[in-house]
Formats: sequence, C-alpha cells, structure tokens
Amino acid sequence: MIGNDWDILLKDEFNKDYFKNLEEFVLNEYNTKTIYPPFGDIFNAFKLTPFSEVKVVILGQDPYHEKGQAHGLAFSTPPNRPIPRSLKNIFKEIANEYGYPIPDSGCLESWANQGVFLLNTVLTVEEGNANSHSKCGWQTFTNNVIKLLNKKESPIVFLLWGKQAEVKKELLNNPSHLVLVTSHPSPFSARRGFFKSNHFKLANDFLKKNNISQINWKL
Repeated sequence: MIGNDWDILLKDEFNKDYFKNLEEFVLNEYNTKTIYPPFGDIFNAFKLTPFSEVKVVILGQDPYHEKGQAHGLAFSTPPNRPIPRSLKNIFKEIANEYGYPIPDSGCLESWANQGVFLLNTVLTVEEGNANSHSKCGWQTFTNNVIKLLNKKESPIVFLLWGKQAEVKKELLNNPSHLVLVTSHPSPFSARRGFFKSNHFKLANDFLKKNNISQINWKL
C-alpha cells in the first residue's frame, strides 16, 4: 500500500499478470543480488506526491546504481551523499534561471512535497549495472502511470529530458498540459539544449497562468 490516492488508481494495475510477474522478478532480485533503491523506497515518488497533488512531472531513467545514491526519486539522492553530475547540472540551470546558490544536498524531497512527481521510468536496478531492469516490466507500469497523469483534468507540466524521456511524449495528448522537451542534464548532453532551456521558469509561468501555486525550486 502506497498510502494515498495512488492506491485506488493503481489497484487494477497491481493485479495484472505482467505486474505479478514483475513483482516476482523484483523480489527474487532483492533476495539474491544487491538492488537499488532500498526495497522500502521503490515507490517513494508515489508516497511523497499523491496523484491529486501532481503539478510537475520530471521523468528520469532508472535509479542510480551506486551504493547509497538511490532513494526512489528521479535524480534525487539522500542527504549527506555526493551529488551526481546530472543533478549538479540541474542545480546549475536553476541557478542560471533564478540566481539561487548551488545547494550542498541532492535530496529533492522538498520538490516532491510541493507536487513535483520525480518518476523514474524504471524503478529498480542492480548495483553497478545500469538499465539492468529496463526490460522486466517497469516500463509497462510507468507508461500506464503516465497515461493516468495525461488524463488528469488539472494542468500538469511534463519535463522530458533526453531521448528516453522524449519518447514518452507520444503518451501525452491532453491539451490541458504543457510538455517541455530538451536534452538530458548529463555532462555529455547538457550543453545541447538543457542549459538555458529555462524549463523551471517556464513550468512556474504555466502554473501561475493556470492559478496553481508555483514550485519553490530553491533547496
């Protein structure tokens, strides 16, 4: 049980055959290998951001695959952990847009608590093995979550960074929402569009226009 309105919305999803197979696979992986995030953190994004409160969706790929970095929120790390390079670039872009200082913590829970749904398209990963769980069923699950969000009546901003996130644009056809696409904040691609994209200000401008409280991006 997630503990909020996602439980009702996802009840049928959790009972589908593919999800039961996924559940069996994931449990076996946790019992036999080192898997991230910690088991109790897999659905943290859902726990911290109820469906009814989602204002912004930031799509990640799979969790960080090094020890102590993943805790169930896309791009986020627990407090007192080194900040990954992609997240540093996210903070640099926010600093460029708002003038905020670069934070010394990579924990994005304050965003999640404001309605920023930090969803990885794959929710688990084997230690040191990126994309190791990308074909086990998580993509089906998160695609269906994105479809639910697409149907939401209240406006949402979707931030799709990088090619893996951009392909999800085909799931989004509700004219009430705003979909912003650019390159991934990774050091290999941030200068191809992510820097100077102004996505954080554009998101808040859209929320303000629709009489929705804006996100405080400062940590």
